[in-house]
Amino acid sequence: MAETASDSSRILAEARASLQRQQAGGRRVGGKSIGRRSAELKRLHMLRKAARMAFAVMGILFAALVTGLVIDGIGFTGIVVTFLAIVAALTLLGTFPRMKVPELGMLNRGDVRSMVARTELWLEAQRPALPAPAVNLIDQIGVQLDGLGVQLEGVDPAEPAVAEVRKLVGEHLPGMVESYRRIPANLRREQRDGRTADQQLADGLGKISAEIDAVTRQLAAGDLDALAVRGRFLDYKYGDGLEQAAPQLTAPKTES
Repeated sequence: MAETASDSSRILAEARASLQRQQAGGRRVGGKSIGRRSAELKRLHMLRKAARMAFAVMGILFAALVTGLVIDGIGFTGIVVTFLAIVAALTLLGTFPRMKVPELGMLNRGDVRSMVARTELWLEAQRPALPAPAVNLIDQIGVQLDGLGVQLEGVDPAEPAVAEVRKLVGEHLPGMVESYRRIPANLRREQRDGRTADQQLADGLGKISAEIDAVTRQLAAGDLDALAVRGRFLDYKYGDGLEQAAPQLTAPKTES
């Protein structure tokens, strides 16, 4: 019990230090990607768009060429129509389809690379709705997820510890953010049990950030046995029953 309390105190201290570093000028990315994996998804999306745009332009030019050969020239009007068709195609294909935000229930699916990329992309989409301290931590977690993903790729997916880590990243982390978003905005700064929802979120994200860092270090050291011994780290960090449900933030009770 004393060891658990000491470990929890250490993690909270590391979380506070991380938050202070972020507030003192840490990595702020604005609307940019919070990690390499989500940036990779965006690049692939833009490359597909560019390919569709190129094919559309070639198709329009080919159609204009064939038409010109058939009717012996398309004339000035045909050139204008071709130009307008190209502009319309580029505008339409450059705007649509928009990149979809992954659904919450789909984050912890597929291989590790896909899980990390989708989680980063989902977290990016939630940033505008989060308080400043939480946004700083989300930016930090994005960097950490890249490192964790690299370590997980070299580990047998059947390892029990890997399943727990995937649950932390693909379920508990986004679940905490989603539970905050469900709290009405006018209640987020009211205190419940001495803390506001904003404070609960920052504290929770700080704990997860510290846990991701600790797990990444153990994976890098190849110490899967030590990671397995941690086993129920989610349970003693966030409370009972978190293996069954994602951590939930609580809003103040409204008076009837």
